[in-house]
Amino acid sequence: MKIVVLAGGISAEREVSLSSGSMIYKALRKNGHQAILLDVYLGYEGDTRGIFEREEDWAAQIGAVGEKNPDMKAIRALRADGGKSFFGPNVLAICQSADCVFLALHGVGGEDGRLQACFELLGIPYTGADMVGSVLAMDKGITKDLFKACGIPTPAGIRVKKGEKEEKKVPYPCIVKACCSGSSVGVCIAGNDEEYQAAKEEAFCYSDEVIVEKYIKGREFSVGVMDGKALPVIEMAPKEGFYDYRNKYQAGSTVETCPAQVASDKSREMQEIAEQVFRVLRLKSYARMDFVMSGEGEVFCLEANTLPGMTPISLLPQEAAAAGMNFEQLCERILQGALSS
Repeated sequence: MKIVVLAGGISAEREVSLSSGSMIYKALRKNGHQAILLDVYLGYEGDTRGIFEREEDWAAQIGAVGEKNPDMKAIRALRADGGKSFFGPNVLAICQSADCVFLALHGVGGEDGRLQACFELLGIPYTGADMVGSVLAMDKGITKDLFKACGIPTPAGIRVKKGEKEEKKVPYPCIVKACCSGSSVGVCIAGNDEEYQAAKEEAFCYSDEVIVEKYIKGREFSVGVMDGKALPVIEMAPKEGFYDYRNKYQAGSTVETCPAQVASDKSREMQEIAEQVFRVLRLKSYARMDFVMSGEGEVFCLEANTLPGMTPISLLPQEAAAAGMNFEQLCERILQGALSS
């Protein structure tokens, strides 16, 4: 099949997306598909005729994947129009000519429902959650409201909008996170007023609304769900601090164990909650839910990820492997799920 793997973009998670996209592209090519890899923002300036039949190293087209915090001003400047459109040259036309688009995007624009709505209007098949599920999961404020309404255990917290006076206070220590971001970008632990103000300032760089919630000290876990059924639980044990951006993507900074070495009843509890979250947020195909378990054994669901990372050290591929599914099989199952829905 003719497949576009769409990655990159201009969110804070651009580099993670490019790494995910490169892995997916190589897997789909190995599976025999006519796959190409496009940066959704930079697009493709060349002749698009016969683009899927070309023997090119499409992973090389996007360039080397660097460290976190790419120079977004420099990236925006690569487009002559200064980035007026989310879509780069020829992206939509190429996607319309494909059998399916495999989304490897993370963060604002690609994971928040806007791209999904565009593709639905244009009749372009794509992988992952639809527009509604993407919106509900991306906005952590909406997610927490639904968790509370449906009895899903989650840390107590409040929303804080930029420039507005706070009517409630969350006791220290607390977690401050951007409302609409992922990969733990803009997430900080605050233990006093000074740290709290600095944490809010950091989070507001990524979103005009932040979530402040009770800090639950404990073990961190994640549970992938495919077609409504939970995969094995994975535990993430950072060598320092909590499971933030650095510990997620810097090799060797976190010990990951799958299946997690946790009591079977607690493992099943997290899997059942993950499946419930999948239903409540109206997700499709696949997703990943993050959890923390307190020292007393109480489980809390933190959030849902509708386009989980597919990098060499990402969690979902490790969970799939524990269930007997290698990376190529995982990508093929996601692809086939999009075409059958």
